Amino acid sequence: MNAKRIIIVGGVAGGASAATRSRRLSEEAEITVFERGPHVSFANCGLPYFVGGEIAEQDRLLVQTPESLRARFRLDVRVLTEVVRIDRQAQEVEVRNLRTGECSRHPYDALVLSTGAAPLKPPIPGIERPGHFTLRSIPDLDAIVGWVEAHQARRAVVVGGGYIGLEMAEQLHRRRLSVTIAEALPQVMAPLDPEMAAWLHRELRAHGVALHLSDGVARFEDPRPDEQAAASVVVLKSGARLPADLVILGLGVRPEVGLARESGLEIGARSGIRVNEHLQTSDLRIWAVGDAVEVRSAVTGEWLVIPLAGPANRQGRIAAENIFGRASRYEGTYGTAILRLFDLTAACTGANEKSLRQVGIPYEAVHLHPGSHAGYYPGAEPIALKILFAPDSGRLLGAQAVGRDGVDKRIDVLATALKAGMTVHDLAELELAYAPPYGSAKDPVNLAGMAAQNILAGDVQVAQWYELADLDPAQTLVLDVRSAEEHQSGAIPGARHIPLPELRSRLEELPRNREIIAYCQTGQRSYYASRLLSQHGFRVRNLIGGFRTWKTAREGAGSQIPADVPPRRSHPDCVGAAANRGG
Repeated sequence: MNAKRIIIVGGVAGGASAATRSRRLSEEAEITVFERGPHVSFANCGLPYFVGGEIAEQDRLLVQTPESLRARFRLDVRVLTEVVRIDRQAQEVEVRNLRTGECSRHPYDALVLSTGAAPLKPPIPGIERPGHFTLRSIPDLDAIVGWVEAHQARRAVVVGGGYIGLEMAEQLHRRRLSVTIAEALPQVMAPLDPEMAAWLHRELRAHGVALHLSDGVARFEDPRPDEQAAASVVVLKSGARLPADLVILGLGVRPEVGLARESGLEIGARSGIRVNEHLQTSDLRIWAVGDAVEVRSAVTGEWLVIPLAGPANRQGRIAAENIFGRASRYEGTYGTAILRLFDLTAACTGANEKSLRQVGIPYEAVHLHPGSHAGYYPGAEPIALKILFAPDSGRLLGAQAVGRDGVDKRIDVLATALKAGMTVHDLAELELAYAPPYGSAKDPVNLAGMAAQNILAGDVQVAQWYELADLDPAQTLVLDVRSAEEHQSGAIPGARHIPLPELRSRLEELPRNREIIAYCQTGQRSYYASRLLSQHGFRVRNLIGGFRTWKTAREGAGSQIPADVPPRRSHPDCVGAAANRGG
């Protein structure tokens, strides 16, 4: 399609990317961007860091201005201008100038909707009280900082433990506010599996952030005579009362689809604009990108709404390519994301266990705790690393990582592997850069692949942390193969202790009529123990991720055992079955 008149509704990541790519493809096209807010292109991911003072100058959040876009790309950018109606038959949009109220109509050959998403504000009694804020734009930022300074806020309650909620909790703590997080789910950062989110719970509590999990907000109230709260008292469903000088509503976002719905465009089950692989809506002359659209998960095939800047930028570029006749496809999303929380970094890519179970995709899971670089070089930090993979082909399905160093590097490698359709065998064979300050001869990604290969080959059978909750001692023995000092400092209740170096000489102490679950600190020594015991005729499984994963999960995730986990395969047949699947 050799479109000459292109109208883009909304700026920021998706809209600005579509506009600038369109100009690079055509000097002749008339390109107009209508943005109802005061800023056409700003770093909304950077907003929390201005609250905490890490970004000192607000102007640094402005990526582009109407003037810079006009000068560099000859774009007609109109801020504080809202598109209020699409006339699909006439191929025109009706526009209102929010300064003057004046309306006008503008024809298009191609229309791109980049309308974004709006913060969720459910009908909780008192939610509209003064001192309650969402954070989605620079005006929101000004309002929050202004309120904190005007009311000398000392206590903040963050409602919701998603990305924005956690980043705001960190930054408000940096401003020396006392911070509490109230989350209706049993964990923060929902894309992580519970045992991985548990590391974030531990980090929050270590920094004095109070956590109320599995406890949603019932209402917001005036303070009682014995309470002080400049904003409101947040009353949780448990009855807990949290006085707050400032309330941040981090309850997620909902796609802004009012304009699309009124125009008769198809809206999906996730309340986003439904688009095809070329990012066309149900009207093939209208494209949609960014937080407003539904896209397919590249792993599970489910429709998803992914409010992330990276996908939005790529979608804007792909839409422009298709407008000008270049058959470019958006092949789905992996939801790759990363978060800094105080001294920890948490990241994920692809599917988690819950999403795989929901669609019935079989999987295996591996936990390990390798160092961020060579252990003999100073400063190595452990990374809690988890990968999910197909039990037949070994194809990578998802990955999660939490640690103080090296997380970003590993998740980016794993996201690349996921996009490339790699298997765990490929992970084991990746040739990654190594020098002692940066990694190990066997990188954590290699080690994850090797651990998965052991499962696929039938070399080891594994137990997950949540399987230890309901063990029958008459059927199963838990065996601790760590040192005496490690065992004395904390152990799984009821575990038999035989250090690994003594195991061969003490085999007669172990029952042959019960299954053995062996564990160590991280799973490596107990893997050695499992190999030893299995070759001596014992029925044995290795606790994957070891005591470190079990302990953190129990402390940080409580007894949050997934209710819909399929039963494990029975032991006698699983060695052969795994070997047959082993790829």
